[in-house]
Amino acid sequence: MDAFIKAIAYCLPERIVTNEELVELFPEWTVDKIAGKVGVKSRHIAADGETAGDLAVKAAETLFSENEDIKREDIDFIILCTQSPDYFLPSTACIIQDRLGIPRKCGAFDIDLGCSGYEYGLAVAKGLILAGISKNVLLLTSETYNKHIHPKDKGNRTIFGDGASATLISIDGFARIGEFSLGTDGRGAESLIHKTGAWRSHNLADDTIYDESGNPKSSDYLYMDGKAIFDFTAEAVPVMVSDVLEKNHCSLEEMGLIVFHQANKYMINYLRKLIGIDKEKFYCDIETVGNTVSSTIPIALVEARKAGKLVGKVLLAGFGVGFSFGATIIEVI
Repeated sequence: MDAFIKAIAYCLPERIVTNEELVELFPEWTVDKIAGKVGVKSRHIAADGETAGDLAVKAAETLFSENEDIKREDIDFIILCTQSPDYFLPSTACIIQDRLGIPRKCGAFDIDLGCSGYEYGLAVAKGLILAGISKNVLLLTSETYNKHIHPKDKGNRTIFGDGASATLISIDGFARIGEFSLGTDGRGAESLIHKTGAWRSHNLADDTIYDESGNPKSSDYLYMDGKAIFDFTAEAVPVMVSDVLEKNHCSLEEMGLIVFHQANKYMINYLRKLIGIDKEKFYCDIETVGNTVSSTIPIALVEARKAGKLVGKVLLAGFGVGFSFGATIIEVI
């Protein structure tokens, strides 16, 4: 038995923040500087009362409306990948089951992962299918990372956008899911972290300081050490790509398309050159959505499919917060 991607859809919040708006807040930057550095011209931001659960429900509703042959009563497992859940408990996936009207016989849980979350979600879903536990897994990715970001954090505000995706993994579909390469290096945990709020440091620290560029650093908001993450990806991603190619018994040249986590334009282009990937086979879709964390790859897959670029064997690779990294190869049939 194999596991397949049967359908993918995504949802973006209505509110759009352009580089022009950010320049008004941070006049020391220019529109061209932001676009040139990170490759993002605009990003969608969740409203104050809009949660990752809300966006995940909208993404799932889009999937159902675009695929009339997919019935809610056939879904027997829901996996939600998010690092911005609606509550500490219960799992947001449980709430989504009820909101979508999916039968109670459906299993549901959350995965707390970021930039590699889509690949990990595919791996878990494939395992459920091959073990005979499930036939139709609804994999949701949803983030409202901007709620983690300090309002004056010009670096992270230029990069991250909010959004959600819905993927149905089933016993049939348009793309066969191959073998995986998964990895973790927890030594990098503090390089991308939101320290307060959970039980290690439950109370707010109120410890904001500003660097020489006027950028805030606070335990109460998301902190990202860009250099540490860059160094990690430069070391881990090429090895992971080689490993996943070996496990799937194929070469880089055989790939019809390669889709990396859309971290930022500079980083993924650096990785492309480092690994020696043909520019024509390398997909970039970050300009109007930004880095949507675990949703970047499924959003890119939807757009690549619309453009007729999703053909043959497609390498997917995610990497980031954790440090966590994962890759697989899907084969469009």
